[in-house]
Amino acid sequence: MSRFLLKKYASLAPYVPGEQPKTGGYIKLNTNESPFPPSEKAREEYIKAFDRLNLYNDPENGALAAAIAERFGLEASNVLLTNGSDEALAFIYTAYADAEHPFAAPEISYGFYPVFSQLTGAENVTFPLKPDCSVDAEAFVKTKHNVVFANPNAQTGTAMPPGDVERIVAASPSRIVAVDEAYVDFGTESAAGLIKKYPNLIVVRTFSKSRSLAGGRIGFALSSAEIVSDLKRIKYSFNPYNLGRAAEAAALGALKDEKYFSECVARVIEAREYTASEAKRLGMDVVDGKANFLLMRSGLIDGGELKDRLFAEKIIVRHFSTPFLAPYIRVTIGSMDEMKAFIKVLENILKGAVK
Repeated sequence: MSRFLLKKYASLAPYVPGEQPKTGGYIKLNTNESPFPPSEKAREEYIKAFDRLNLYNDPENGALAAAIAERFGLEASNVLLTNGSDEALAFIYTAYADAEHPFAAPEISYGFYPVFSQLTGAENVTFPLKPDCSVDAEAFVKTKHNVVFANPNAQTGTAMPPGDVERIVAASPSRIVAVDEAYVDFGTESAAGLIKKYPNLIVVRTFSKSRSLAGGRIGFALSSAEIVSDLKRIKYSFNPYNLGRAAEAAALGALKDEKYFSECVARVIEAREYTASEAKRLGMDVVDGKANFLLMRSGLIDGGELKDRLFAEKIIVRHFSTPFLAPYIRVTIGSMDEMKAFIKVLENILKGAVK
């Protein structure tokens, strides 16, 4: 770092995204992307938008905001469009977190939460997971802090029942509750239906996973009109045109193709259940996940070594070195063919690990 960096950022540990290989030939199961290309309707709308890239886009992203609002039974004033859901989370922390107003999060969850806490000068308040790797809803009901959690939870994939989500939101109307639903389409119910009832709720969503648009960087937040107004105050203080014309067009096209969306989600779920079943057959301990990834571990080989052995066979999975996660690998669900290849390689590695 340079001598000019402010001292308060000297100890900042930025979020590290999953590895993006520079060459082909790998089965990439490490960044929770969709194995399927975007909808053809998304492609068509994207291409149409290309000829207008010489012009600034609508800073309100009004067309997309209206389409999202219609899908969730809300008004456009309840929708904020952002460059991926990460930016929505950053705006939420910027608007509502400081030394006196921290966000409480699960101890094991999305790695950006502690980064945003440090950036905003807020304490990194966390609650441990339950023995089954699920989020402890009761801890979040009882806390007086602002709350953020992913549902299904990042890294573990476990899903919180809708009733528990509502209990957390309802427990204290004087705090913000942000529910990060990056993986919600793969196995649990969205909290978006609670927004009209609870003005302190923010639901954060993305087109990166179930809509096959990770490279488009398209996210959004749903909340009361007052909170969306707060977040736009932050957004427009950075970049009013942050979601570009082409990305907005692709998202609009994707929303028009519910059939393709449903088919892709169903295929991911089918491949996830196959992978979980086969991994358990091989003796792996698999967390009951409802996302587009699975967290699993072996009693025969450490998670880091297993990740390296898989990489040597051209399969990339994610490994985290924190004590809780170190024994595990996190495996993104790819196509059925990719998951069959993963299971075959995993079986060979585990056979070699038997003493």
